[in-house]
Amino acid sequence: MLIQKLMYVARPAAQVVLYLLIALSVLSIGVIIERWWYFRRRKVDINALGDQLEKAMRGGDVGAALAVLRDNRSVEARILSDALRWRADGAESVEQILAKAVRRNRPQVEVGLLFLGTLGNNAPFIGLFGTVLGIMTSFRQLGSAQGASGMDNVMGSIGEALTATAIGILVALPAVIGYNVFQKKGADIEENAAALGNIVLASMKSGGGGHGQAMGAGGVDAADLAHVSGAEATASGARRRAGAEV
Repeated sequence: MLIQKLMYVARPAAQVVLYLLIALSVLSIGVIIERWWYFRRRKVDINALGDQLEKAMRGGDVGAALAVLRDNRSVEARILSDALRWRADGAESVEQILAKAVRRNRPQVEVGLLFLGTLGNNAPFIGLFGTVLGIMTSFRQLGSAQGASGMDNVMGSIGEALTATAIGILVALPAVIGYNVFQKKGADIEENAAALGNIVLASMKSGGGGHGQAMGAGGVDAADLAHVSGAEATASGARRRAGAEV
């Protein structure tokens, strides 16, 4: 009884699978177009941006560096802007904020990738499921087929069933390609942000980038050393005058 009911459900279920694959295909193309437009709008010449940032940091003009990043629409520029605002707290703080900014922007970069990856892995199986249901229907027709016309109907049903597998593969291909391409773009963004961050960190560690005053030996800055030297010179002159009076 249960098997007979399943046999009657198989044909409409196979058609539902086909409609489901078509709907998933439309969604997949929509995600791919949206991701392509997202990355196109934020495309950046990383070498030119790095040169501008390095020039500003070497000159100690942090305001110019922030202006360069503010005028750029890339994700890398947004990440560096967040990190550069912490320059007054030292290179270690900038490095930590840089890592945090990368993690915070990662969900925006990876929007839709989970859907594309899941669809690319499972669309062929959905199509195969539709094929199995269609073949079950064909076998049911085969049992009641009479003459050449009946066999023609059975062969037509088998052909329709195999179409589901073909559509499943066709849906999976662009999803897999889009997933790989956009995942690579996300990884490139993180690498570019790390490279630009290295420019900022190197500038700060070398004493540039507006990070306070030049440091003297043992971490004491130059102004403090000058103040101490002046105090020692005054004390030494006083001792000499006292000796002369004696």
